[in-house]
Parts: sequence; C-alpha cells; structure tokens
Amino acid sequence: MTRFFQIVTLALGIVLWGGQASSQQAPSDEATLLAMHQEILDAHKNIGLEAWLAKGVDPFVSANRGVISYPTKEARTDMFRGYIGSTDFEYYRDMVPPVVKVSADGTLGWVIVQVEAKGVRAGQAFEFQSAWVELYEKQQGGWANVGNVSNFKE
Repeated sequence: MTRFFQIVTLALGIVLWGGQASSQQAPSDEATLLAMHQEILDAHKNIGLEAWLAKGVDPFVSANRGVISYPTKEARTDMFRGYIGSTDFEYYRDMVPPVVKVSADGTLGWVIVQVEAKGVRAGQAFEFQSAWVELYEKQQGGWANVGNVSNFKE
C-alpha cells in the first residue's frame, strides 16, 4: 500500500507541477504585440517614455499624411520627446479593441488601432481621433516595431 501512495503522490506532483509550469508560459505573440501597443499609449501619457524610446530600431518606415519617410531612431526619439514633453494629455486611449495579427510563420505582426486624444499643447486645447497600423518584425527572438502607417480623422 505504501508503494501505491508513493506512486499516486508522485503522479499528483507531476500533474500539479506541469499545470504550474504551463501557467507561467511566455505570453503569446499576440499578447506581446498588444502589450507593446499599450506601451505606446502609456508613453503618450509620459509613462515609460524613455523605456519605450529605447526599444526603437532602424530601419523604420513611416507613412503619414501622404508621405513615406524613413526616420532614424534618433530623429524619432527627438520628435517624441519634444511632442510628449510639450503636451499634457487629458486622455489618450483606444476607442475600439486593437486588431492584432501575426503571420503564419511567426515573423511578422501588426496591430491596427483607433485612438482618441484630448489635451493641451503649447497653451492650445486639442482633441483628435487617429487610426494606424503598427508594423512588427521578429528580430533576434523578440518583436521590433519597424514601421507605422497612420492617419487622422478630419
């Protein structure tokens, strides 16, 4: 009987340990991309701005207001620091749940978002809606934001 209880205890331990290990698995690629989008929203509220900017990569491609450009990490960092530093957002948030997709081979991903913002910049109140696609590529085992296509609602 003792042997029976040892086997049952061992089997139960393996099941419980296996369940614990699976609950600590790495987040899915979709969850990771969604978390990266949340970092962008937070950065606009000046929460974690420097950490988010440090993750920038080159090359980067941007399509915005009818123009395709290739701003360097340094140029994007300077632009965002100036923009965020001179803007006080009342809110900067998703209007609808983001659409997150990862390619079948797991090397490319994108997040399509629609946000609304309200705040003050240079003493002027503003309010806007914008939609964009964040473009991601798997690089060295992690996701890198390699591009953005955006527009503003008029």
